[in-house]
Amino acid sequence: NKSKFSLSPPLHSGNSSGDFNHFPGDPEFGDIIQRAEQAIEGGVFPERISQGSSGSYFVKDSKGKILGVFKPKSEEPYGHLNPKWTKYFHKLCCPCCFGRGCLIPNQGYLSEVAASHVDTRLGLGVVPKTKAVYLVSETFHYNTIDRAKSRGKKYALEMVPKVGRHFHRVGLPPKLGSFQLFVEGYHEADYWLRRFEAEPLPENIRKQLQSQFERLVILDYVIRNTGVCVRVCVCACAIQIAAIDNGLAFPFKHPDEWRAYPFHWACLPQAKVPFSQETRELVLSRLSDMNFVQDLCEDLYEMFMADKGFDKTMFEKQMSVMRGQILNLSQALKDNKTPIQLVQMPRVVVERSRTGGQGRVVTLGTAFTQTFHCKRPFFSSW
Repeated sequence: NKSKFSLSPPLHSGNSSGDFNHFPGDPEFGDIIQRAEQAIEGGVFPERISQGSSGSYFVKDSKGKILGVFKPKSEEPYGHLNPKWTKYFHKLCCPCCFGRGCLIPNQGYLSEVAASHVDTRLGLGVVPKTKAVYLVSETFHYNTIDRAKSRGKKYALEMVPKVGRHFHRVGLPPKLGSFQLFVEGYHEADYWLRRFEAEPLPENIRKQLQSQFERLVILDYVIRNTGVCVRVCVCACAIQIAAIDNGLAFPFKHPDEWRAYPFHWACLPQAKVPFSQETRELVLSRLSDMNFVQDLCEDLYEMFMADKGFDKTMFEKQMSVMRGQILNLSQALKDNKTPIQLVQMPRVVVERSRTGGQGRVVTLGTAFTQTFHCKRPFFSSW
């Protein structure tokens, strides 16, 4: 049976990424990707984003409107085609300080996609829709060999059509990566936080901000995000938070080396307010249900196993951390704790037991074992 999260292209791929970008369960998203592909074929190429430590691109439609942000797997910080040379020398000259030792390298794009899936399953609505796609563009970072092959095949097709027709692919090879829908009208969270300090919010907007903040906390804590970029949109009658950068989540262990990678929202005044009844009603029943948690883990397994570098043992460690986060969060919600009290709780790892727990109905006592993670990073504020 083919996984619904399959990332592998057909063995005989055609000349464009459109040959294997199929989203039968989400035709609206599929239409957006098709518009992006048509724009690229028409000469409106993705534009590389200058910020960040890896190759990421604004993808546009034929009129130049930004549709989404594409982050190729091969251009991640540890990727062999990362165009940011400063990061290459950082890794070469100071490897002990490069990257995050608690994360699996070259899984950033999967982390982005998985965060979107967790957001959807919990009904949080703070992550713009993100899926794994294949795209081809001259503006992506390719090595010299790939570009030379592409030129040679195009020349052969023009000069000797009979030979050229036997090529499985004529252009550059498609790149696999995460595609996140672009959110318009949003500013960096710091921008609005400074405004809110100078201009107090109306009570109804303040409550909306608190609700959105709590949803962000839920997401970040469950996936153990070690670095997130948050944008906020404010209009006359509503406020909306977008967690747009989730490529540094799903660690296989709690940070325990040099840096703690704390949740930066823990220092905000909103973190001192207990979780609302609205938030508890939204997620607590699901988070407390080990069968829901197991279904979520199985969804992520299908998603992660489609990657060529998948390691089942490491994946299980990632899920052990996530289950521990969910266990802590469930207890914090039951005890009416605040987000700052949540991050101060002992760190837990919930591992699958070697015996039992193979069926669909599972319980914590019979299927999993709970252990506390006591080792602390050298620089830690918690």
